[in-house]
Amino acid sequence: MPPVFAHGRLRLYLLKLLDEAPRHGYEVIRLLEERFQGLYAPSAGTVYPRLAKLETEGLVTYATEGGRKVYSITDAGRAELADRGGELADLELEIRDSVSELAAEIRADVSGAAGDLRRELRAAASASATQVEDESWKAAKEELRKAKAEWKEQARRAKDESRRAREEAQQARRQAKEAQERAREEVQRIAGQLQEQFAKSGGVLGSLAGAWLGGSGSTTAPSEPSAPSEPSARSAAPAAAPDADWARDVPPTGDPARDLDRLLDRFRDDIRDAARDRGINDDQLAQARTHLAEAAARIASALGPQD
Repeated sequence: MPPVFAHGRLRLYLLKLLDEAPRHGYEVIRLLEERFQGLYAPSAGTVYPRLAKLETEGLVTYATEGGRKVYSITDAGRAELADRGGELADLELEIRDSVSELAAEIRADVSGAAGDLRRELRAAASASATQVEDESWKAAKEELRKAKAEWKEQARRAKDESRRAREEAQQARRQAKEAQERAREEVQRIAGQLQEQFAKSGGVLGSLAGAWLGGSGSTTAPSEPSAPSEPSARSAAPAAAPDADWARDVPPTGDPARDLDRLLDRFRDDIRDAARDRGINDDQLAQARTHLAEAAARIASALGPQD
């Protein structure tokens, strides 16, 4: 008889059976026999020690019901089963091949027995041509008919099991691929959320640090600014009048703290765009720091006293 399970494969198939439903040892043996269409049935000395080893490794657990141990797969067992999804699909194909090989051996045995029976019938017919239709001949024909019917039934069952195993293996491969895709999408989604949160936090803190601290590390109102140096031709331009419609396109969210963060982001972007388009020198940077400090002090005062 060809080998049914390679080394370590019976362990994996036991996890698959327990993942379908909790079972006791005798039921596992019966299910294995059914999966092989009665062509193979493992002994209790094969199944129970492996169940005990799986229980020791924490992959299965058991509860006593009616004096028998009913085994159930654990989360660790399901994790190993998921990690070995491709190997399980290959095992299904191997089982199909094993069933086919066992069925082929049975067909060969049946064919050989049928050949021997036919030869014996021919010899009997030659020896007693006048008694062709006696009871012995009828019984022989009936035995031959039953043997052919049994062989056809076993061949049909083997073919059905092979087709079912192939479909299950294909489904297992599809499920493993879908699980990998879902895991990859989830990782990408979480990574995107973290990047968005870090970017948002960095923008708000950067605006507050640039406006309130002014590089000095203090959150108090700024002291009287020192007299600026001689302005250059670029910094001598008159200050633009405030835009009454500034940031009107930023819709409110109903959360004042979040709306303030969005306004600070818009303020930072406007200043950066202006500096990039027009350029900035040391004198303008000093004046900008003074204006930002004054604006920070006013906004902080408008927000009320600090706790």
